[in-house]
Amino acid sequence: MSITLRQLEIFIAVAETAQVTKASKKLFVTQSAVSMALAELENQLGGSLFDRHGRSLLLNARGRYLLPLAKDITCQVANVESIMSERNDTLEGHIDVVASTTLGNYILPYLIGAFKRVHPRVHVNLLVYNTTQAEKLVSEGHSDVGYVEGILGKNSEMKVRPWFQDELVILCGPTDPLAHNEFFDVNSDLEGKKWIMREKGSGTDATFREKMGAYLDKMNVVMEMGHPEAIKRAVESGAGIACLSSLSVCRETEHGWIKALKVKGLDMRRQLRVIQRKDKELTDELVEFLNFCDVMTTCNEDRVCLSSPWKLQSLLARHSAQKR
Repeated sequence: MSITLRQLEIFIAVAETAQVTKASKKLFVTQSAVSMALAELENQLGGSLFDRHGRSLLLNARGRYLLPLAKDITCQVANVESIMSERNDTLEGHIDVVASTTLGNYILPYLIGAFKRVHPRVHVNLLVYNTTQAEKLVSEGHSDVGYVEGILGKNSEMKVRPWFQDELVILCGPTDPLAHNEFFDVNSDLEGKKWIMREKGSGTDATFREKMGAYLDKMNVVMEMGHPEAIKRAVESGAGIACLSSLSVCRETEHGWIKALKVKGLDMRRQLRVIQRKDKELTDELVEFLNFCDVMTTCNEDRVCLSSPWKLQSLLARHSAQKR
């Protein structure tokens, strides 16, 4: 018997909740159905996928290998369903979007791709800069709308509204002693660490410095880099630790290439924002795009739909189905 999509969905739910009971509630099925599907999947794959610890089910090495593959498969199926069910749309035009680095690389491409499937005649041009440059492009009228993560300047001509919240996490390599921890304690873990920072002007750097405040003098900054991907590779190689958005490290943490730690004792959440000129004319296609991207505000407090791209795609597929 072949592996079914439902088995993979149940496997993912159990991996995320670590309990059959919670997975069954999440999927609105019985506990016995979850247990049976999981047992069948393990039998078909020739071995267990979880280690049992009391009532908890924790992924073993085989399960950790399967998880990203299962997520990719379910995401592709959702995409196919969405694409095949979409109707042709008469909306057409051109939208210029600018986004700061984290949003432009890890969120907006998925949103724009999904938007284009619904509105194939609308051309969307996306530019990616740090927050300072993105704000300038919107202010000067070169971009219709901006999605930014950093601290904005005081510009009376700019309309700013909240989008959704993100959280900064501390990153370390898999062989770093910090990798055995679940949290980064600012009172005890700063000493002796080499820090890799984002460049000045980036939203992540500005937020990090604002949050860390008095702790900055205790930090040994060994390098600055202009892109999250470069920072992640440096951390993975053991060059130091860093602080980036949780949005940017989904793949690496799922594969175990780096460890992401929430900061103990500090609130590292930040408000992401949408910026436009107050006098900007709102075309039909721009209004539709803004409304489409606002689906991100439906995420719950755990930001579960943002923890990886496949979950974002799943959220968009559900939103599209509800509209239909």
